[in-house]
Amino acid sequence: MIIIRVMGGLGNQLQQYALYRKYESMGVEARLDLSWFDRDVQENMLAKRRLELNRFVGLPMKIASREEIKAVLGRQFGEPEKLWAKVKRKVRPKASPVFTEYDQYHPQILDWKSKYLVGYWACEKYYGDILGEIRDSIRFPKGGDERNLMLMREMEQTQSVSVHIRRGDYLDTANLELFGNICTEAYYDRAIACIKRRFPQAAFYLFSDDSEYVRAHYQGEEYHIVDWNRGEDSFYDMMLMSCCRHNICANSTFSFWGARLNRHGDKMMIRPSIHKNSQSCVPEEMKSLWRGWTLISPAGEII
Repeated sequence: MIIIRVMGGLGNQLQQYALYRKYESMGVEARLDLSWFDRDVQENMLAKRRLELNRFVGLPMKIASREEIKAVLGRQFGEPEKLWAKVKRKVRPKASPVFTEYDQYHPQILDWKSKYLVGYWACEKYYGDILGEIRDSIRFPKGGDERNLMLMREMEQTQSVSVHIRRGDYLDTANLELFGNICTEAYYDRAIACIKRRFPQAAFYLFSDDSEYVRAHYQGEEYHIVDWNRGEDSFYDMMLMSCCRHNICANSTFSFWGARLNRHGDKMMIRPSIHKNSQSCVPEEMKSLWRGWTLISPAGEII
């Protein structure tokens, strides 16, 4: 059995869910471990998250029981390993029941039938072939601000483009070194120019955790700021992004999924060439891992 640990925010949860669905599509028995969201696990975390997969209407998923986790791991996740297990893992690392993601893409994991997987699995190559099936399964609940329904209708009638500008926590000292200065003004300028070149009448819908910044930097009739979905309702920003005809993403899995859930066949999806500053961009590799996406560097260059 494959067990995938679910953790992080909504975008990351959807990626872990997508990998789970990939295993199921191959006939491999798979489960999701939701224990990361237990109160005692979250207590010492700076950025506390809540499970949001269960907010989608009727989303099919199988949850790992304590017994199933123990059957794969030989213990509960987080419990100390027995001495013999530690020795075995050091002598034969591949025999470890746990695999932790350390690179953008690990093709070998799709050959496994039994393993406990820990990671975020952002790379689209894992599950790109079944995104249509996943998209059909994901249904947002009714609710949120009434303005959302009005905006969805408006987006369908224009060459609507979502633009995600994430600042907030990415400007914190702890995150700036890893995530900062990737989605620069040069990145957004080039992304918007790419859209305008193909769709001169495009309307841009800006989603950000820094409304003052976007109001100051994006002025004109073509720009529309969406700033009312806050707190738990920020969930609905992804729904609105998915209703746009095209998507300009931040280095954020939240907006990646706004683009992935977009059903328009002629959509343009634009993302930064790297997600984190610890990554290096090899153009041909990135193009093969993110087929159908336009990749733009922090310097504003299309790769």
